Amino acid sequence: MRNVARVIAIAAVVAATGPGTTGRAAGQEAPDGYPGRLVKIVVSAPPGGGPDIVARLLADRLAKAMGQPFVVENRPGAGGSIGAEAVALAEPDGYTLLAAQPAPLTTSVPLHKKLGYDPTAFAPLAIMTSIPNTIAVRADFPAATVAELIAYARANPGKVNFGSQGIGTTPHLTGELFARLTGTKLTHVPYRGTTQVVNDLIAGHLDLLFVQLDAVREQYQAGTVKMLAVTTASRVPAVPAVPTLHEAGVDGLPSDTWNALVAPPRTPPAIVARLNRAVNAVLKDPEIAAHLAAMNMTPVGGTPDEARAFIAKETARWGDVIRAAGIHAD
Repeated sequence: MRNVARVIAIAAVVAATGPGTTGRAAGQEAPDGYPGRLVKIVVSAPPGGGPDIVARLLADRLAKAMGQPFVVENRPGAGGSIGAEAVALAEPDGYTLLAAQPAPLTTSVPLHKKLGYDPTAFAPLAIMTSIPNTIAVRADFPAATVAELIAYARANPGKVNFGSQGIGTTPHLTGELFARLTGTKLTHVPYRGTTQVVNDLIAGHLDLLFVQLDAVREQYQAGTVKMLAVTTASRVPAVPAVPTLHEAGVDGLPSDTWNALVAPPRTPPAIVARLNRAVNAVLKDPEIAAHLAAMNMTPVGGTPDEARAFIAKETARWGDVIRAAGIHAD
């Protein structure tokens, strides 16, 4: 709930102080008149998570820059596949978009025997943001370092549980890869969103999370959870005392949680280009970048082709983890 309140507050500041508040400028409209009406951004995650936060910031600024309302609709479930399928089946006219975490765009095919959409057929607009992941344990867990965690898990195979936002999500697969690299056996407990899984870690119902930094930063600072490492290549300025996994002796596990914006398959290239330019302009805005940095998010942006190549690379990488671990969602 704190994240939702923070998004509302940020949107209010952006609305009051951001550029473009006087509506669409002359000549700003695309040659085909797009957009000529309300645009819906479907978020394949619950309110308050990374995709939702970024989508609401973008919706506010895009509405001002493009002169039409951009509204957010949360459609979580099935690791993001419910929202993704709805957008995949929508008219490819640029009026329904998908803001998604990695799972519905990268891991859905190897996870599901039957899937109502083709993740590779979406028209990528841009990678919106990247968020560092961390390894966090409950406050009274009998390990204060990654080395101690590994030793404890090896001595208690299958007895250390870790939660995630769902089967096939980046935190889940990060945990599976960590177990493989360290020769440990962990028990996965899937949830349907970030808030509940973090609350259960604080309450002691879970031992361990591989989770986005922003989800546990306040709890770490308050001492209600312990943060053992970040899964980034270098230390994160927001938590400078927390070592990287490499420093802790585990290599081969860089892991960020990223959020992408995509359009339905067969969306006209002119509309893709129009939206890509607008999204990049928002992400490059210093005020937006500062707001995202306060939530430990890094704006990414780039071209549609760059987004497509990045998603393909992530699909191959995590698909290998899924197959090696024998993970199935059905």
